[in-house]
Amino acid sequence: MFEPVAARPVGIAGRCSRVLFSPWSRLSLLVVLLASAGACVLVFEPQRLLAGGWPERLTGTLAVLVFAVAYGVCTAAFMPRPLLNLAAGALFGSQAGLAAAIGGTVIGAGIAFGLGRILGQRALRPLLRGRWLKAADGQLSEHGFRSMLAARLFPGVPFWAANYCAAVSRMGWLPFLLATALGSIPNTAAYVVAGSRAATPTSPTFLIAMGFIALTGLGGLIVAWRKRHHLRER
Repeated sequence: MFEPVAARPVGIAGRCSRVLFSPWSRLSLLVVLLASAGACVLVFEPQRLLAGGWPERLTGTLAVLVFAVAYGVCTAAFMPRPLLNLAAGALFGSQAGLAAAIGGTVIGAGIAFGLGRILGQRALRPLLRGRWLKAADGQLSEHGFRSMLAARLFPGVPFWAANYCAAVSRMGWLPFLLATALGSIPNTAAYVVAGSRAATPTSPTFLIAMGFIALTGLGGLIVAWRKRHHLRER
């Protein structure tokens, strides 16, 4: 006689569980997390800590590792990478700064990719109905490494946008992270070198680094424009 009473809580718990873990609930959680992270960046301005308030006790390899982790968290919260790359060069010099920046880039990309894959993919994939969206999704799903490598080499696509677009696609973890690491080296190196030579803005090294940044930016715009027309034709 107690079975119907026991069955009701189980049924309610099951329905609540389905609602809480449904794709749209996960997507809502992702939106809340990203909005909160962006607000924290605006309020607390962590770039000041990374650039000018670095703890003096952190030196050597440990400092590079801590900076890389902080870099990754900040990029996942939509903090612009160029500022962090300049800070890495100013704090650690060209070589160690590049290692910290690339490590942080991979960490930040991995955080964003994981959040997008776990919380957003199931809800957003059914919405990929337009021709342009389907073409972009097919490009990332079928040619993930090549597409992501191009996106990282030519900064025409925002870092965060590439991360979450790749997460919604069927692109694998390894191609995504490997393409991010390799494709981010040239542009990141230019910013890091510029940061390490910021005290001498008229030096040839600084001017070459800034010229490279300008050229890659222009190249990114050209590639993005051509890719847009190519996707429209598919």
